[in-house]
Amino acid sequence: MLTADHQRTGFQTAKRGLNRESFAMRLWFKAKKFGIWNPNDLDFTQDAKDWTNLSNLEQEVLVHLSGLFQAGEESVTLDLLPLIQIIAKEGRLEEEMYLTTFLWEEAKHVDTFDRFWTAVVGHHPDLEKYHSPSYQQIFYQALPQALHRLETDSSPTAQAIASVTYNMIVEGVLAETGYHAYGQMLERNNLMPGMRRAMMLFKQDESRHIAYGVHLLSRLVAEHGEPVWEVIESQMQDLIVPAIGVINEVFDTYPQMPFGLKAEDFIDYAFGQFQRRLERIEKAKGLSLEQVLGTESHALEQAEVVNGM
Repeated sequence: MLTADHQRTGFQTAKRGLNRESFAMRLWFKAKKFGIWNPNDLDFTQDAKDWTNLSNLEQEVLVHLSGLFQAGEESVTLDLLPLIQIIAKEGRLEEEMYLTTFLWEEAKHVDTFDRFWTAVVGHHPDLEKYHSPSYQQIFYQALPQALHRLETDSSPTAQAIASVTYNMIVEGVLAETGYHAYGQMLERNNLMPGMRRAMMLFKQDESRHIAYGVHLLSRLVAEHGEPVWEVIESQMQDLIVPAIGVINEVFDTYPQMPFGLKAEDFIDYAFGQFQRRLERIEKAKGLSLEQVLGTESHALEQAEVVNGM
């Protein structure tokens, strides 16, 4: 921990070492095992061939969806640092160690999509035209405001708002829904094995990020009670509207969607993930802080991080 004049009061590892059984450390071990992959190793050879065989509409829709992912990944890469800094200032070493992988992994997602434009599409198109009003509400306003508020307000409620916006809405609703549908779309049509591989890797990364977010929010609820739960519930309800709006605005752009895409598949999946996470966090209202940090975290890990991810 630091004093008000930025002097350190001691070092955790000099006194007791790391808590290697903590939830954050178990995520750290998973990130070291499953998160070490290089975007440059993705083979887009077949993807480029598949691209040339697509119709103009199919290419346009793929550019549209990929462009939303690209900017979303850039946004979280740019805006994430204040959350990591707050955790560090609170002296939560195990959590900070795991959070270092967040920035690394989000940056790799940006790198992957940038490779997609060069290796598959052949040029970098103008992507900002796809940023609809709902998309801008989340990525131009809500996300940077929530995360950068932490630079001046490190309160439990401010941390909760930041984590809800980033982990539960941007990752848990939009990214997870988008990558699920995107991967299924390519799989059903036997297209672009390189991007299908990327989607699998992204989903593994995001599963760890979301699991940490649920854990963080559960810890805040257990420690600080009803005021934190109220802002979590309010922020979730407020942002699910533009999150679903992003999906609807994509489908409203095209009279007929290719690839067998259906808006209801996206929306049903998004609402399911939203409700499951909200219910998971609500359980912390009946738990002590010790339970959230102890045996309950093992159950959370099983619920959120599956298949060794």
